[in-house]
Formats: sequence, C-alpha cells, structure tokens
Amino acid sequence: MAQPPPRTTVAALLVHPDGRCLLHLRDANKSIPSAGRWSLPGGSPEPGESLDAAIARELLEEADLRIPGLARFAVVEHTGPDGRLTGRIQVYAGTWSGDPASVPLTEGIMLRWTDPGQIPWLTMDPMATVVIAHHRTALDVGPSSGPPLPVLRVRAPGARTVANVVGVHLYAERDGRVLLGLRHPDSPYAPSHHHFLAGHCEQESAIACLVREAQEEAGLAIAADDVEFVHAVHVLDAPGTQPRMQLVFRARAWSGEPRVMEPDKCAGWGWWPADALPEPTVAYARAAIDGIRHGRLYTEMGWA
Repeated sequence: MAQPPPRTTVAALLVHPDGRCLLHLRDANKSIPSAGRWSLPGGSPEPGESLDAAIARELLEEADLRIPGLARFAVVEHTGPDGRLTGRIQVYAGTWSGDPASVPLTEGIMLRWTDPGQIPWLTMDPMATVVIAHHRTALDVGPSSGPPLPVLRVRAPGARTVANVVGVHLYAERDGRVLLGLRHPDSPYAPSHHHFLAGHCEQESAIACLVREAQEEAGLAIAADDVEFVHAVHVLDAPGTQPRMQLVFRARAWSGEPRVMEPDKCAGWGWWPADALPEPTVAYARAAIDGIRHGRLYTEMGWA
C-alpha cells in the first residue's frame, strides 16, 4: 500500500527591527513535536485550508497577532534515520516590534525576543535553529533572486546518529581469477561462504587496515602504493541493524602466495573466475565483484 505523502505544516519567523527573533517555548511533558523546546510559532492547516491562510490563523489564534507582509521564506524538510522524508514546514518571515509579554498566548509557555547569538545556549527545536541560521546568512549575502524557495533539511526529532562499521576488503585478481577465502564452518559471520580477504578498520586508515589484514590472514605482503580503491557497498542487513560501509581495494601487486594463517576463520584460499563465482559467495562480495567488472564504484544493499 502506498504511503500517504508527508504533511506540510507552517511556522513564522518574526524578526524585531533590532535583529532579535521571536521564539515560542513549547509545552513540556506533552506528546507534541519538540516538547519543552524553543521553536517558532505555527501549526497545521485545517482541511481545505491554504498554507497562507493557515499561518495567519495560527498567529491569530495562538497570540492574537496580525502580521502584514508575511512572505514565504523557506521550506524545512524533516528526514528520519533512514533518510526518508517525514514532513515539511513552510516557513514565513515577517517583522514585528511588539511586547511578547503583553499578548494573550493560548498555546505553549511563553514568547520572548531572543538574540540569535544566544541560540547555541538554548534547548532548541532543530527546525528553528536552521531557519534562524539561514536568515542570518541571507542578511549577509542579500536577498535571493526569487523562487524556488531554499530547502533546509534537518533530521526529525528523535532521529539519532548511527555509527557505521567500516570494512576493508582485498580484490586480488590473477589471470581473470579473483582471490576468495572459504570461511570456517564455525565462523560467526557467513560460515562456509566464500568471501574476500577482509577485516574491520581499527584505529588506522583503510589502506593500513588492508595491508595489515593481508599479512595476518593470508601472509601476503602488499605495499600501500600498490593499492587502489575500486568499489564500496553500503549494507544494511536488516532494519534497525548497524549499517556497514564495505570498502574494496584492488592490489596491483603483492608478494607471497595466499596461505591459511587463521584456521579458525578461514578453511582455505582459492582463485575463482570473476564471471563464475563459487556457491555460496557472500552477497555483497558478489555485488562488489560485479560492480568492479562493470566499472561501477558504488552499490547499496538492504536500504529499500
């Protein structure tokens, strides 16, 4: 079933002639977006209501404010942890010089004029932060030439930064055959599958990791100058799991013959035709080899 399009709400950036911005402290301990944070006044359109009418109504209902000359200023797009769009906010800009303490506020805790320089010290709605920062930039560079409106992107409230594991893999080819290892049947990852010589980056560069792993796993000596990047696979094994960025480097030269150095991890090394890989081969390794053969540098798996 198709998902409904993300809804669009409205907000107003009201600026005092002296440069201060009007912030709205939202109610805490409520199931509302940005609860307990400083934000911009605004809300949601009613059914059939235009965005222009919605912002005028919200300002009137929330604070009895009538702001002539409100103009569309920017669009804020919220994205979730997977990068998908979760909502839009049409932001309007206007000027006002009144006393926030004198307005009959019907929603939230309070309104106050705030110097933009104080923003880093406040608990802010990320939307308001990026809008005010863009407004300050627009003042420095001058007005834009017109539509389209700038689109400002922020991670949706509740989204968190997730560290990606970085894996490094050796692509060694000889006479049209690619070096793959058969993983031990008791390996915690991909037992009895064929796979690249590979390892996780520690406190080191990706190429330093590759040089180290080649020596430790197969007794191969590779010089950093003989390595080139050829492919990356960004893998998500399942929703909610830790993403992995799998980097593949080609070794143009090496010394030594591959031998089993870690028998608890690898049962043997072999050279396989790039167009006839053994079964089973780790899926992202197969995808990387196909990408290398066809001149592609990047593949995504598991994100759709």
